[in-house]
Amino acid sequence: MRPIDTAPIDDDAARSELISRALAKAEAAHAGQTRNGSGGLPYIEHPRMVAATLAERGYDETTLAAALLHDVVEDSDTTVEDLRAEFGEEIADLVDALSDDESIDSYRERKDEHRRRVAAADGDALAIYAADKLTNMTTLHAAIAAEGMRVADEYKVPLTLKLEVWEADAAMLAAEAPGLSLLGPLDEAISRLAADLGAAAPHPGT
Repeated sequence: MRPIDTAPIDDDAARSELISRALAKAEAAHAGQTRNGSGGLPYIEHPRMVAATLAERGYDETTLAAALLHDVVEDSDTTVEDLRAEFGEEIADLVDALSDDESIDSYRERKDEHRRRVAAADGDALAIYAADKLTNMTTLHAAIAAEGMRVADEYKVPLTLKLEVWEADAAMLAAEAPGLSLLGPLDEAISRLAADLGAAAPHPGT
């Protein structure tokens, strides 16, 4: 079961040649991949959900195309220059800003650097970043509800650290884009996930 309805991005892809091409590129790049913390969802469902979240809020086709492509540089052989040649400067620059610097070994330091870079980026990088984090937490919550805390084994770092990073992401977004419509849903997702982790934590005397 999909925790976020992806129908809005399918509707936009049917109307927009750019979005249709971006979706096809993302499907090819993520073919055969499974998303961590998703309860076994095919990876492509993640960028589809990120883009659908933004489509519901009326973002333009450039932003939606970048949302569909936001993980292809991190998780496939596609390069930023490949995207620049195929989709143009604006989309390539957005995906570049939204891609982790994998040369930074420390998870916390890598996420800190990425957060600073997104904060300085142009265009709708902040909105895509927010939709990405919201999708991650919503998908994880659904997986925990379905499978319990064994879903944590899919990650390389503890869920408590991921939650800490997502809290810092939300704080940055609130500071940089206080009018962003995704801030309320992000706060709700953080509270919900914190409750999940609290319920799973061992209690003294038990």
